[in-house]
Amino acid sequence: MDQKYIRNFSVIAHIDHGKSTLADRILVQTGAVSAREFREQFLDDMDLEREMGITIKANRATVRYEFDGQEYMLNLIDTPGHVDFHYEVSRALAACEGVLLLVDATQGVQAQTVANAYKAVDANLTIIPVVNKIDLAGAVPEDVALEIEHVLGIPADETIFTSAKTGQGIDEVMRAIVERIPPPAGRRDARLRAMVYDAKTDVHRGVICHLRVFDGRIRKGDKIRFLATGAHFVVAELGKFMPQHRPVETLAAGEVGYLYANIRTINEVHIGDTVTLSKDPSDDPLPGYVPPQQMVFCDFYPGPGSTAGDLRKAMEDLWLNDSSFTFEPVSSDALGLGFRCGFLGLLHMKIVQERLEREADIDAVQTAPTVTYELMLTDGQVRRIESASDMPDPSMIAEIREPIVHANIIVPASSLGAIMQMSEDRRGRYKATEYLSPTRAMLTYELPLSEILYDFYDKLKSATQGYGTMNYELTGFRADKLVKMNILVNGRPVDALSVIVHRDKAEARGRRLAKRLSKAIARHQFAIPIQAAIGGKIIARETIKPFRKDVTAKLYGGDVTRKMKVLERQKRGKRRMKSVGSVEIPQEAFMAVLDPGE
Repeated sequence: MDQKYIRNFSVIAHIDHGKSTLADRILVQTGAVSAREFREQFLDDMDLEREMGITIKANRATVRYEFDGQEYMLNLIDTPGHVDFHYEVSRALAACEGVLLLVDATQGVQAQTVANAYKAVDANLTIIPVVNKIDLAGAVPEDVALEIEHVLGIPADETIFTSAKTGQGIDEVMRAIVERIPPPAGRRDARLRAMVYDAKTDVHRGVICHLRVFDGRIRKGDKIRFLATGAHFVVAELGKFMPQHRPVETLAAGEVGYLYANIRTINEVHIGDTVTLSKDPSDDPLPGYVPPQQMVFCDFYPGPGSTAGDLRKAMEDLWLNDSSFTFEPVSSDALGLGFRCGFLGLLHMKIVQERLEREADIDAVQTAPTVTYELMLTDGQVRRIESASDMPDPSMIAEIREPIVHANIIVPASSLGAIMQMSEDRRGRYKATEYLSPTRAMLTYELPLSEILYDFYDKLKSATQGYGTMNYELTGFRADKLVKMNILVNGRPVDALSVIVHRDKAEARGRRLAKRLSKAIARHQFAIPIQAAIGGKIIARETIKPFRKDVTAKLYGGDVTRKMKVLERQKRGKRRMKSVGSVEIPQEAFMAVLDPGE
Protein backbone atom coordinates (compact mmCIF):
# COMPACT_ATOMS: atom_id res chain seq x y z
CA MET A 1 0.00 0.00 0.00
CA ASP A 2 1.17 3.54 -0.79
CA GLN A 3 2.74 5.22 2.25
CA LYS A 4 0.35 8.17 2.11
CA TYR A 5 -2.49 5.80 3.02
CA ILE A 6 -0.76 4.39 6.13
CA ARG A 7 -1.30 5.75 9.65
CA ASN A 8 0.68 4.58 12.69
CA PHE A 9 -0.83 5.66 16.00
CA SER A 10 -0.91 4.75 19.67
CA VAL A 11 -3.50 5.11 22.44
CA ILE A 12 -2.12 6.69 25.62
CA ALA A 13 -3.88 7.61 28.86
CA HIS A 14 -3.93 7.38 32.62
CA ILE A 15 -4.72 3.95 34.02
CA ASP A 16 -8.40 2.90 33.70
CA HIS A 17 -9.42 5.70 31.32
CA GLY A 18 -10.58 3.23 28.65
CA LYS A 19 -7.59 2.56 26.35
CA SER A 20 -8.28 -1.17 25.90
CA THR A 21 -12.02 -0.54 25.44
CA LEU A 22 -11.32 2.02 22.72
CA ALA A 23 -8.91 -0.41 21.02
CA ASP A 24 -11.67 -3.07 21.15
CA ARG A 25 -14.16 -0.65 19.60
CA ILE A 26 -11.78 0.24 16.74
CA LEU A 27 -11.26 -3.48 15.99
CA VAL A 28 -15.02 -4.03 15.81
CA GLN A 29 -15.71 -0.80 13.88
CA THR A 30 -13.20 -1.70 11.15
CA GLY A 31 -14.30 -5.34 10.94
CA ALA A 32 -10.89 -6.67 12.05
CA VAL A 33 -12.71 -8.81 14.61
CA SER A 34 -16.11 -10.37 14.06
CA ALA A 35 -18.83 -10.25 16.68
CA ARG A 36 -18.37 -14.01 17.20
CA GLU A 37 -14.61 -13.65 17.88
CA PHE A 38 -14.87 -10.54 20.01
CA ARG A 39 -14.23 -10.45 23.75
CA GLU A 40 -13.40 -7.59 26.11
CA GLN A 41 -9.71 -6.55 26.31
CA PHE A 42 -9.21 -8.39 23.01
CA LEU A 43 -5.58 -7.31 22.61
CA ASP A 44 -4.64 -8.21 26.20
CA ASP A 45 -3.50 -11.81 25.80
CA MET A 46 -2.28 -12.51 29.37
CA ASP A 47 -4.70 -13.96 31.94
CA LEU A 48 -3.33 -11.53 34.53
CA GLU A 49 -4.21 -8.56 32.31
CA ARG A 50 -7.84 -9.62 32.13
CA GLU A 51 -8.12 -10.50 35.80
CA MET A 52 -6.57 -7.22 36.98
CA GLY A 53 -8.27 -5.15 34.27
CA ILE A 54 -4.98 -3.52 33.19
CA THR A 55 -2.65 -3.63 30.22
CA ILE A 56 0.86 -4.86 31.09
CA LYS A 57 2.44 -5.28 27.65
CA ALA A 58 1.88 -2.91 24.71
CA ASN A 59 -0.17 -4.70 22.04
CA ARG A 60 -0.71 -3.94 18.41
CA ALA A 61 -3.11 -4.56 15.51
CA THR A 62 -3.27 -3.60 11.82
CA VAL A 63 -6.76 -2.74 10.57
CA ARG A 64 -8.24 -1.59 7.24
CA TYR A 65 -10.47 1.49 7.18
CA GLU A 66 -12.29 3.00 4.21
CA PHE A 67 -12.60 6.78 4.10
CA ASP A 68 -13.92 8.83 1.13
CA GLY A 69 -13.66 5.78 -1.11
CA GLN A 70 -10.00 5.15 -0.24
CA GLU A 71 -8.76 2.26 1.89
CA TYR A 72 -6.29 3.13 4.65
CA MET A 73 -4.00 0.88 6.69
CA LEU A 74 -4.15 1.83 10.38
CA ASN A 75 -1.49 0.39 12.69
CA LEU A 76 -2.79 0.64 16.27
CA ILE A 77 -0.67 0.18 19.38
CA ASP A 78 -2.49 -0.08 22.75
CA THR A 79 -0.24 0.89 25.67
CA PRO A 80 -0.24 0.35 29.46
CA GLY A 81 -1.32 3.18 31.75
CA HIS A 82 0.40 2.25 35.01
CA VAL A 83 3.55 4.19 35.92
CA ASP A 84 5.54 0.94 36.30
CA PHE A 85 5.22 0.27 32.55
CA HIS A 86 6.14 3.71 31.20
CA TYR A 87 8.98 2.11 29.24
CA GLU A 88 6.37 0.19 27.19
CA VAL A 89 4.74 3.53 26.32
CA SER A 90 8.09 5.03 25.21
CA ARG A 91 8.77 2.06 22.93
CA ALA A 92 5.28 2.24 21.39
CA LEU A 93 5.59 5.97 20.68
CA ALA A 94 8.84 5.46 18.76
CA ALA A 95 6.90 3.41 16.18
CA CYS A 96 4.16 6.04 15.66
CA GLU A 97 3.48 9.41 14.04
CA GLY A 98 0.52 10.31 16.24
CA VAL A 99 -1.40 9.43 19.41
CA LEU A 100 -4.92 9.42 20.75
CA LEU A 101 -4.68 11.05 24.19
CA LEU A 102 -7.59 9.56 26.11
CA VAL A 103 -9.09 11.36 29.12
CA ASP A 104 -11.96 10.16 31.33
CA ALA A 105 -14.93 12.58 31.16
CA THR A 106 -15.65 12.05 34.85
CA GLN A 107 -12.09 12.29 36.20
CA GLY A 108 -10.35 14.83 33.97
CA VAL A 109 -6.61 15.16 33.46
CA GLN A 110 -4.64 12.84 35.75
CA ALA A 111 -0.95 12.42 36.57
CA GLN A 112 -0.19 9.83 33.89
CA THR A 113 -2.19 11.86 31.33
CA VAL A 114 0.32 14.69 31.79
CA ALA A 115 3.37 12.38 31.78
CA ASN A 116 2.28 10.53 28.61
CA ALA A 117 1.35 13.75 26.82
CA TYR A 118 4.83 15.14 27.49
CA LYS A 119 6.34 11.91 26.11
CA ALA A 120 4.34 12.40 22.91
CA VAL A 121 5.43 16.05 22.67
CA ASP A 122 9.08 15.07 23.18
CA ALA A 123 8.71 12.50 20.37
CA ASN A 124 7.22 15.24 18.11
CA LEU A 125 3.98 13.31 17.57
CA THR A 126 0.57 14.63 16.55
CA ILE A 127 -1.78 14.54 19.57
CA ILE A 128 -5.53 14.02 19.14
CA PRO A 129 -7.33 14.68 22.47
CA VAL A 130 -10.25 12.30 23.05
CA VAL A 131 -12.62 12.64 26.02
CA ASN A 132 -14.01 9.17 26.76
CA LYS A 133 -16.90 7.83 28.90
CA ILE A 134 -19.30 10.66 27.99
CA ASP A 135 -22.19 8.21 28.56
CA LEU A 136 -21.61 8.18 32.35
CA ALA A 137 -23.90 10.19 34.63
CA GLY A 138 -21.09 12.30 36.11
CA ALA A 139 -19.46 13.17 32.78
CA VAL A 140 -18.47 16.81 32.17
CA PRO A 141 -16.77 16.57 28.74
CA GLU A 142 -16.70 20.31 28.00
CA ASP A 143 -15.02 21.06 31.35
CA VAL A 144 -12.48 18.29 30.73
CA ALA A 145 -11.71 19.70 27.26
CA LEU A 146 -11.00 23.10 28.84
CA GLU A 147 -8.80 21.40 31.44
CA ILE A 148 -6.80 19.70 28.66
CA GLU A 149 -6.34 23.11 27.03
CA HIS A 150 -5.24 24.70 30.32
CA VAL A 151 -2.80 21.95 31.35
CA LEU A 152 -1.45 20.74 28.01
CA GLY A 153 -2.07 23.69 25.69
CA ILE A 154 -4.15 21.67 23.19
CA PRO A 155 -7.12 23.79 21.94
CA ALA A 156 -10.43 22.62 23.39
CA ASP A 157 -12.14 22.77 19.99
CA GLU A 158 -9.81 19.99 18.74
CA THR A 159 -11.18 17.56 21.35
CA ILE A 160 -13.37 14.64 20.27
CA PHE A 161 -16.10 13.41 22.64
CA THR A 162 -16.73 9.68 22.61
CA SER A 163 -17.90 6.63 24.50
CA ALA A 164 -15.81 3.59 23.67
CA LYS A 165 -18.32 1.42 25.49
CA THR A 166 -21.39 2.43 23.45
CA GLY A 167 -19.60 3.38 20.21
CA GLN A 168 -20.75 7.00 20.29
CA GLY A 169 -18.25 9.30 18.55
CA ILE A 170 -16.04 6.46 17.22
CA ASP A 171 -16.59 7.57 13.59
CA GLU A 172 -15.20 11.01 14.47
CA VAL A 173 -12.16 9.36 16.09
CA MET A 174 -11.50 7.28 12.95
CA ARG A 175 -11.80 10.32 10.68
CA ALA A 176 -9.43 12.31 12.90
CA ILE A 177 -6.82 9.52 12.70
CA VAL A 178 -6.88 9.70 8.90
CA GLU A 179 -7.10 13.50 8.60
CA ARG A 180 -4.83 14.73 11.40
CA ILE A 181 -2.06 12.12 11.79
CA PRO A 182 0.55 12.46 9.04
CA PRO A 183 1.58 9.47 6.92
CA PRO A 184 4.95 7.91 7.76
CA ALA A 185 8.09 9.43 6.25
CA GLY A 186 10.95 7.37 4.85
CA ARG A 187 12.02 6.18 1.42
CA ARG A 188 11.17 2.73 0.17
CA ASP A 189 14.06 2.79 -2.33
CA ALA A 190 16.64 3.48 0.42
CA ARG A 191 18.73 0.95 2.35
CA LEU A 192 16.74 -1.03 4.90
CA ARG A 193 16.43 0.46 8.38
CA ALA A 194 13.87 -1.16 10.70
CA MET A 195 13.64 -0.85 14.47
CA VAL A 196 12.90 -3.68 16.89
CA TYR A 197 10.43 -2.07 19.31
CA ASP A 198 9.47 -5.27 21.17
CA ALA A 199 10.30 -8.99 21.25
CA LYS A 200 8.70 -12.12 22.69
CA THR A 201 9.60 -15.78 22.72
CA ASP A 202 7.56 -18.56 21.14
CA VAL A 203 8.35 -21.97 22.64
CA HIS A 204 8.24 -23.61 19.20
CA ARG A 205 9.72 -21.00 16.86
CA GLY A 206 12.09 -18.93 19.00
CA VAL A 207 12.08 -15.13 19.23
CA ILE A 208 9.46 -13.02 17.43
CA CYS A 209 10.67 -9.46 16.77
CA HIS A 210 8.13 -6.65 16.44
CA LEU A 211 9.36 -4.23 13.77
CA ARG A 212 8.66 -0.74 12.49
CA VAL A 213 10.24 -0.26 9.05
CA PHE A 214 11.56 3.30 8.59
CA ASP A 215 13.42 2.99 5.26
CA GLY A 216 13.66 0.40 2.49
CA ARG A 217 12.00 -3.00 2.30
CA ILE A 218 12.44 -6.36 3.99
CA ARG A 219 11.40 -9.60 2.28
CA LYS A 220 11.00 -13.20 3.33
CA GLY A 221 14.31 -15.01 2.72
CA ASP A 222 16.47 -11.86 3.12
CA LYS A 223 19.66 -12.19 5.13
CA ILE A 224 19.54 -9.48 7.80
CA ARG A 225 21.95 -8.00 10.30
CA PHE A 226 21.35 -6.50 13.74
CA LEU A 227 23.61 -3.44 13.99
CA ALA A 228 24.05 -3.44 17.80
CA THR A 229 25.00 -7.13 18.13
CA GLY A 230 26.40 -7.72 14.63
CA ALA A 231 24.42 -10.99 14.41
CA HIS A 232 23.20 -12.26 11.02
CA PHE A 233 19.97 -14.21 10.44
CA VAL A 234 17.77 -15.27 7.52
CA VAL A 235 14.15 -14.11 7.56
CA ALA A 236 11.93 -17.18 7.92
CA GLU A 237 8.59 -15.35 8.15
CA LEU A 238 7.26 -11.80 7.97
CA GLY A 239 3.76 -10.83 8.96
CA LYS A 240 1.29 -8.33 10.37
CA PHE A 241 -0.98 -8.36 13.41
CA MET A 242 -4.51 -8.46 11.94
CA PRO A 243 -4.82 -8.80 15.05
CA GLN A 244 -3.91 -12.51 14.68
CA HIS A 245 -0.59 -13.22 12.94
CA ARG A 246 -0.98 -13.04 9.16
CA PRO A 247 2.14 -13.82 7.05
CA VAL A 248 3.13 -11.42 4.25
CA GLU A 249 5.97 -11.50 1.71
CA THR A 250 7.23 -7.93 2.25
CA LEU A 251 7.23 -5.13 4.82
CA ALA A 252 8.03 -1.68 3.38
CA ALA A 253 8.86 1.74 4.86
CA GLY A 254 6.10 3.00 7.12
CA GLU A 255 4.70 -0.45 7.96
CA VAL A 256 4.59 -2.31 11.28
CA GLY A 257 4.80 -6.09 11.59
CA TYR A 258 6.65 -9.07 13.01
CA LEU A 259 9.68 -11.14 12.04
CA TYR A 260 10.77 -14.73 12.68
CA ALA A 261 14.39 -15.51 11.81
CA ASN A 262 15.27 -18.66 13.80
CA ILE A 263 16.56 -16.55 16.69
CA ARG A 264 16.84 -18.95 19.61
CA THR A 265 17.16 -16.78 22.71
CA ILE A 266 16.08 -13.26 23.56
CA ASN A 267 19.73 -12.52 24.51
CA GLU A 268 20.44 -12.27 20.78
CA VAL A 269 17.97 -9.39 20.32
CA HIS A 270 18.31 -5.88 21.77
CA ILE A 271 15.12 -3.84 22.01
CA GLY A 272 15.70 -0.65 19.99
CA ASP A 273 18.27 -2.29 17.70
CA THR A 274 18.32 -1.43 14.00
CA VAL A 275 17.77 -4.21 11.45
CA THR A 276 19.39 -3.85 8.01
CA LEU A 277 20.30 -6.12 5.09
CA SER A 278 23.57 -8.05 5.27
CA LYS A 279 24.42 -7.56 1.59
CA ASP A 280 23.67 -3.81 1.46
CA PRO A 281 23.75 -2.58 5.08
CA SER A 282 22.93 0.91 6.33
CA ASP A 283 25.64 2.52 8.44
CA ASP A 284 23.19 4.92 10.10
CA PRO A 285 21.45 3.21 13.06
CA LEU A 286 18.12 4.48 14.36
CA PRO A 287 18.16 6.25 17.77
CA GLY A 288 16.74 3.24 19.64
CA TYR A 289 15.81 3.30 23.34
CA VAL A 290 17.37 3.80 26.71
CA PRO A 291 17.22 0.35 28.40
CA PRO A 292 14.57 0.17 31.17
CA GLN A 293 16.00 1.07 34.57
CA GLN A 294 15.11 -1.26 37.42
CA MET A 295 13.98 0.77 40.43
CA VAL A 296 12.90 -1.88 42.95
CA PHE A 297 14.90 -4.90 44.09
CA CYS A 298 14.04 -7.89 46.23
CA ASP A 299 15.36 -11.41 46.81
CA PHE A 300 13.49 -14.60 45.90
CA TYR A 301 14.38 -17.85 47.67
CA PRO A 302 12.88 -21.31 47.05
CA GLY A 303 10.11 -22.14 49.50
CA PRO A 304 8.96 -25.54 50.76
CA GLY A 305 8.89 -28.11 47.96
CA SER A 306 11.06 -26.02 45.59
CA THR A 307 14.80 -25.95 44.93
CA ALA A 308 17.18 -23.25 43.75
CA GLY A 309 17.41 -25.10 40.41
CA ASP A 310 13.62 -25.03 39.99
CA LEU A 311 13.58 -21.31 40.78
CA ARG A 312 16.38 -20.57 38.30
CA LYS A 313 14.61 -22.39 35.46
CA ALA A 314 11.35 -20.59 36.23
CA MET A 315 13.16 -17.22 36.25
CA GLU A 316 14.85 -17.96 32.91
CA ASP A 317 11.58 -19.04 31.27
CA LEU A 318 9.81 -15.91 32.52
CA TRP A 319 12.67 -13.62 31.45
CA LEU A 320 12.27 -14.83 27.86
CA ASN A 321 8.90 -13.04 27.73
CA ASP A 322 9.73 -10.12 30.02
CA SER A 323 13.33 -8.98 29.72
CA SER A 324 12.60 -5.79 31.73
CA PHE A 325 13.33 -7.57 35.03
CA THR A 326 16.78 -8.82 35.98
CA PHE A 327 18.00 -11.59 38.29
CA GLU A 328 21.34 -12.73 39.65
CA PRO A 329 22.33 -15.40 42.22
CA VAL A 330 22.54 -14.45 45.89
CA SER A 331 22.94 -16.45 49.10
CA SER A 332 21.80 -15.94 52.67
CA ASP A 333 22.80 -17.72 55.87
CA ALA A 334 19.16 -17.87 56.92
CA LEU A 335 17.52 -18.70 53.56
CA GLY A 336 20.17 -20.44 51.44
CA LEU A 337 20.60 -19.91 47.69
CA GLY A 338 18.27 -17.56 45.85
CA PHE A 339 18.13 -14.69 43.34
CA ARG A 340 18.18 -10.92 43.62
CA CYS A 341 15.67 -9.52 41.14
CA GLY A 342 15.27 -6.01 39.79
CA PHE A 343 11.84 -4.63 38.78
CA LEU A 344 10.40 -1.43 37.34
CA GLY A 345 8.10 -0.96 40.33
CA LEU A 346 6.01 -2.73 42.96
CA LEU A 347 3.24 -3.69 40.53
CA HIS A 348 5.81 -5.18 38.16
CA MET A 349 7.26 -7.17 41.08
CA LYS A 350 3.81 -8.44 42.07
CA ILE A 351 3.08 -9.55 38.49
CA VAL A 352 6.39 -11.44 38.20
CA GLN A 353 5.75 -13.17 41.54
CA GLU A 354 2.22 -14.11 40.45
CA ARG A 355 3.47 -15.51 37.14
CA LEU A 356 6.14 -17.57 38.93
CA GLU A 357 3.47 -19.16 41.10
CA ARG A 358 0.98 -19.75 38.27
CA GLU A 359 3.13 -20.68 35.30
CA ALA A 360 5.94 -22.57 37.06
CA ASP A 361 4.16 -23.70 40.26
CA ILE A 362 7.04 -22.25 42.32
CA ASP A 363 6.50 -21.47 45.99
CA ALA A 364 9.00 -18.65 46.56
CA VAL A 365 9.96 -16.79 49.75
CA GLN A 366 10.26 -13.12 48.91
CA THR A 367 12.15 -10.51 50.92
CA ALA A 368 11.02 -6.93 51.37
CA PRO A 369 11.61 -4.72 48.31
CA THR A 370 14.46 -2.20 48.42
CA VAL A 371 15.82 0.49 46.11
CA THR A 372 19.28 1.15 44.66
CA TYR A 373 21.66 3.26 46.76
CA GLU A 374 24.90 4.96 45.75
CA LEU A 375 27.89 4.78 48.10
CA MET A 376 30.71 7.29 47.98
CA LEU A 377 33.69 5.40 49.43
CA THR A 378 36.57 7.01 51.28
CA ASP A 379 38.92 6.23 48.38
CA GLY A 380 36.74 8.25 45.98
CA GLN A 381 35.01 5.31 44.28
CA VAL A 382 31.25 5.34 43.72
CA ARG A 383 29.46 2.00 44.11
CA ARG A 384 25.79 1.08 43.69
CA ILE A 385 24.10 -1.49 45.91
CA GLU A 386 20.59 -3.00 45.78
CA SER A 387 20.40 -4.32 49.33
CA ALA A 388 21.55 -3.32 52.80
CA SER A 389 23.36 -6.67 53.04
CA ASP A 390 25.75 -5.49 50.29
CA MET A 391 27.05 -2.55 52.31
CA PRO A 392 30.78 -2.65 53.12
CA ASP A 393 32.28 -1.76 56.50
CA PRO A 394 30.99 1.68 57.66
CA SER A 395 34.58 2.95 58.00
CA MET A 396 34.92 2.66 54.18
CA ILE A 397 31.85 4.81 53.44
CA ALA A 398 32.11 8.61 53.07
CA GLU A 399 28.40 9.14 52.27
CA ILE A 400 25.28 7.23 51.26
CA ARG A 401 23.10 8.62 48.46
CA GLU A 402 19.47 7.62 47.90
CA PRO A 403 17.39 7.78 44.70
CA ILE A 404 15.20 10.87 44.34
CA VAL A 405 12.07 11.10 42.19
CA HIS A 406 10.29 14.11 40.70
CA ALA A 407 6.63 13.53 41.55
CA ASN A 408 3.52 15.20 40.13
CA ILE A 409 0.57 14.66 42.47
CA ILE A 410 -2.92 15.69 41.27
CA VAL A 411 -5.41 16.06 44.13
CA PRO A 412 -8.69 17.82 44.98
CA ALA A 413 -8.00 21.33 46.27
CA SER A 414 -9.66 20.41 49.59
CA SER A 415 -6.95 17.76 50.20
CA LEU A 416 -3.92 19.96 49.52
CA GLY A 417 -3.01 20.42 53.19
CA ALA A 418 -3.18 16.72 54.04
CA ILE A 419 -1.08 15.69 51.02
CA MET A 420 1.51 18.41 51.64
CA GLN A 421 1.85 17.24 55.25
CA MET A 422 2.16 13.62 54.13
CA SER A 423 4.85 14.57 51.61
CA GLU A 424 6.77 16.57 54.24
CA ASP A 425 6.62 13.59 56.61
CA ARG A 426 8.23 11.48 53.87
CA ARG A 427 11.14 13.95 53.63
CA GLY A 428 9.75 15.54 50.46
CA ARG A 429 10.97 18.89 49.12
CA TYR A 430 8.19 21.17 47.88
CA LYS A 431 8.61 22.57 44.34
CA ALA A 432 5.36 24.03 43.04
CA THR A 433 1.56 24.09 43.07
CA GLU A 434 -0.49 24.55 39.89
CA TYR A 435 -4.29 24.79 39.85
CA LEU A 436 -5.79 22.78 36.99
CA SER A 437 -9.29 24.02 37.82
CA PRO A 438 -10.96 25.70 40.82
CA THR A 439 -11.35 22.27 42.47
CA ARG A 440 -8.15 20.41 41.43
CA ALA A 441 -4.45 21.16 41.79
CA MET A 442 -1.13 19.58 40.87
CA LEU A 443 1.60 19.46 43.53
CA THR A 444 5.22 18.97 42.50
CA TYR A 445 7.63 17.42 45.02
CA GLU A 446 11.05 15.84 45.12
CA LEU A 447 10.75 12.69 47.25
CA PRO A 448 13.08 9.83 48.21
CA LEU A 449 11.97 6.75 46.28
CA SER A 450 12.29 4.58 49.39
CA GLU A 451 9.70 6.72 51.20
CA ILE A 452 6.99 6.37 48.54
CA LEU A 453 7.76 2.80 47.48
CA TYR A 454 5.40 0.84 49.66
CA ASP A 455 2.26 2.59 50.85
CA PHE A 456 2.44 6.23 49.75
CA TYR A 457 0.03 5.70 46.85
CA ASP A 458 -2.49 3.86 49.06
CA LYS A 459 -2.40 6.63 51.65
CA LEU A 460 -2.72 9.24 48.89
CA LYS A 461 -5.91 7.51 47.71
CA SER A 462 -7.24 7.34 51.28
CA ALA A 463 -6.52 11.01 52.01
CA THR A 464 -8.24 12.14 48.79
CA GLN A 465 -11.25 9.77 48.88
CA GLY A 466 -9.83 8.00 45.83
CA TYR A 467 -9.40 11.11 43.66
CA GLY A 468 -5.63 11.60 44.05
CA THR A 469 -3.21 10.39 41.36
CA MET A 470 0.56 10.44 41.11
CA ASN A 471 3.25 10.08 38.49
CA TYR A 472 6.98 10.09 39.19
CA GLU A 473 10.30 9.69 37.41
CA LEU A 474 13.79 9.14 38.77
CA THR A 475 15.96 12.29 38.62
CA GLY A 476 19.17 11.19 40.37
CA PHE A 477 20.74 10.45 43.76
CA ARG A 478 21.15 12.71 46.82
CA ALA A 479 23.24 12.25 49.96
CA ASP A 480 21.52 12.20 53.36
CA LYS A 481 21.97 10.89 56.91
CA LEU A 482 21.41 7.23 56.04
CA VAL A 483 22.55 4.23 58.08
CA LYS A 484 22.28 0.46 57.90
CA MET A 485 20.03 -1.07 60.56
CA ASN A 486 20.73 -4.74 61.25
CA ILE A 487 18.09 -7.09 62.60
CA LEU A 488 19.31 -9.85 64.94
CA VAL A 489 17.09 -12.89 65.55
CA ASN A 490 18.27 -15.07 68.43
CA GLY A 491 21.57 -13.19 68.41
CA ARG A 492 22.26 -13.86 64.70
CA PRO A 493 22.00 -11.10 62.06
CA VAL A 494 19.54 -11.90 59.26
CA ASP A 495 20.79 -10.10 56.15
CA ALA A 496 17.44 -10.32 54.40
CA LEU A 497 15.81 -8.29 57.20
CA SER A 498 18.43 -5.51 57.36
CA VAL A 499 17.37 -2.13 55.98
CA ILE A 500 18.85 1.28 55.17
CA VAL A 501 17.04 4.02 57.10
CA HIS A 502 17.35 7.72 57.81
CA ARG A 503 19.24 8.27 61.06
CA ASP A 504 16.55 10.50 62.57
CA LYS A 505 13.91 7.80 62.03
CA ALA A 506 16.04 4.77 62.89
CA GLU A 507 15.08 4.31 66.53
CA ALA A 508 11.32 4.60 65.98
CA ARG A 509 11.54 2.38 62.91
CA GLY A 510 13.60 -0.20 64.83
CA ARG A 511 11.04 -0.39 67.63
CA ARG A 512 8.14 -0.81 65.22
CA LEU A 513 10.02 -3.43 63.25
CA ALA A 514 11.03 -5.46 66.31
CA LYS A 515 7.41 -5.41 67.52
CA ARG A 516 6.04 -6.48 64.13
CA LEU A 517 8.60 -9.29 63.85
CA SER A 518 7.77 -10.52 67.35
CA LYS A 519 4.19 -11.02 66.17
CA ALA A 520 5.13 -12.55 62.80
CA ILE A 521 7.61 -15.17 64.12
CA ALA A 522 6.04 -18.14 65.90
CA ARG A 523 6.93 -19.08 69.48
CA HIS A 524 9.56 -21.79 69.95
CA GLN A 525 10.62 -23.95 72.91
CA PHE A 526 13.12 -21.25 73.91
CA ALA A 527 13.02 -17.46 74.25
CA ILE A 528 13.91 -15.57 71.04
CA PRO A 529 15.32 -12.05 71.37
CA ILE A 530 14.72 -9.77 68.35
CA GLN A 531 17.04 -6.77 68.25
CA ALA A 532 17.56 -3.79 65.95
CA ALA A 533 21.13 -2.52 65.89
CA ILE A 534 23.15 0.21 64.19
CA GLY A 535 26.77 -0.87 64.21
CA GLY A 536 27.38 -2.33 67.68
CA LYS A 537 24.60 -0.35 69.37
CA ILE A 538 21.26 -2.04 70.10
CA ILE A 539 18.48 0.52 69.58
CA ALA A 540 15.40 -1.69 70.07
CA ARG A 541 14.52 -5.13 71.45
CA GLU A 542 11.54 -7.44 71.76
CA THR A 543 11.49 -10.97 73.16
CA ILE A 544 9.29 -13.80 71.94
CA LYS A 545 8.42 -15.85 75.00
CA PRO A 546 8.95 -19.63 74.86
CA PHE A 547 6.31 -22.32 75.19
CA ARG A 548 6.08 -23.33 78.85
CA LYS A 549 5.60 -26.80 80.17
CA ASP A 550 4.81 -27.38 83.83
CA VAL A 551 7.40 -30.09 84.60
CA THR A 552 6.50 -29.97 88.28
CA ALA A 553 2.87 -31.01 87.74
CA LYS A 554 3.53 -34.64 88.64
CA LEU A 555 5.36 -33.70 91.87
CA TYR A 556 3.34 -33.41 95.01
CA GLY A 557 4.39 -32.66 98.53
CA GLY A 558 7.87 -33.62 99.67
CA ASP A 559 11.00 -31.51 99.85
CA VAL A 560 11.07 -28.29 97.76
CA THR A 561 14.57 -29.19 96.52
CA ARG A 562 13.02 -31.90 94.32
CA LYS A 563 11.03 -29.21 92.47
CA MET A 564 14.12 -26.95 92.20
CA LYS A 565 16.19 -29.76 90.63
CA VAL A 566 13.55 -30.46 87.98
CA LEU A 567 13.21 -26.75 87.08
CA GLU A 568 17.01 -26.38 86.87
CA ARG A 569 17.20 -29.37 84.54
CA GLN A 570 14.51 -27.81 82.32
CA LYS A 571 16.42 -24.51 82.26
CA ARG A 572 19.64 -26.25 81.17
CA GLY A 573 17.74 -28.04 78.40
CA LYS A 574 16.31 -24.77 77.11
CA ARG A 575 19.79 -23.16 77.11
CA ARG A 576 21.19 -26.10 75.14
CA MET A 577 18.23 -25.99 72.71
CA LYS A 578 18.73 -22.24 72.16
CA SER A 579 22.42 -22.67 71.35
CA VAL A 580 21.82 -25.31 68.68
CA GLY A 581 18.23 -24.61 67.61
CA SER A 582 17.29 -22.57 64.54
CA VAL A 583 14.44 -20.07 64.31
CA GLU A 584 11.91 -20.57 61.53
CA ILE A 585 11.22 -17.22 59.90
CA PRO A 586 7.96 -17.07 57.88
CA GLN A 587 7.27 -14.97 54.75
CA GLU A 588 5.25 -12.47 56.82
CA ALA A 589 8.37 -11.58 58.79
CA PHE A 590 10.26 -10.46 55.67
CA MET A 591 7.34 -8.29 54.59
CA ALA A 592 7.21 -6.68 58.05
CA VAL A 593 10.21 -4.50 57.16
CA LEU A 594 8.09 -2.77 54.51
CA ASP A 595 6.33 -0.53 57.02
CA PRO A 596 7.90 2.95 56.63
CA GLY A 597 5.71 4.58 59.25
CA GLU A 598 2.31 4.64 60.80
